[in-house]
Amino acid sequence: MATETTIEDYLKAVWNATEWSDAPVTVTMLSTRLGLSPSSVSEIVRKLTDRGLLTHPRYGSVTLTDDGRAIALATVRKHRLIETFLVEYLGYEWDEVHDEAEVLEHAVSDEFVERLAQRLGQPTHDPHGDPIPGPDGVLPAEERTELAGVEDGSRVRVARVSDEDPVLLRHLRDVGVELGVTVEVVAQRAAAGTVDVSIAGEKVTLGLPAARAILTEPIG
Repeated sequence: MATETTIEDYLKAVWNATEWSDAPVTVTMLSTRLGLSPSSVSEIVRKLTDRGLLTHPRYGSVTLTDDGRAIALATVRKHRLIETFLVEYLGYEWDEVHDEAEVLEHAVSDEFVERLAQRLGQPTHDPHGDPIPGPDGVLPAEERTELAGVEDGSRVRVARVSDEDPVLLRHLRDVGVELGVTVEVVAQRAAAGTVDVSIAGEKVTLGLPAARAILTEPIG
């Protein structure tokens, strides 16, 4: 029997996998994200499919049902509000909060989360710029462009950074890439796998994986 924690982790992993990629969600992908064997993941996916929380046709991709999506988004809401609290009230850095929130999101009640949201001022985004689902599961509408896709000479604002890799987050902070920072794209060097940018007059060279982990918005 899958525990409530396991159910939330799996459904959230399916939803998170679709945030930064249009690739189909597979058992192999989930096993990598969750750090578990494909056979273990396949068994839980089957159980969640039987419960009506996932769909997984033979040889097809794993997708959330409406019920599964509701649970996933409620878990994401808890996670991102907790991350916001840890940064704003406890002085955590943005590369330190993910693992703490992974544990705490399963230990707090819905009532606690809504009181936390109220105390935080009903934030719409977490410390990484990730949108926080509302209590009704609705996400803020927004359009973002990967830094790797911004044209040379353009000036954009950093709006969101993937929190998948704490090491990358620390590196980006060290070179001045933070939320709200203005970045000028100097040169996209696809052949070299790098992007040259200017931040506050300082030239910074980022690898494509880092540039793809940064979402930007135009400067009005």
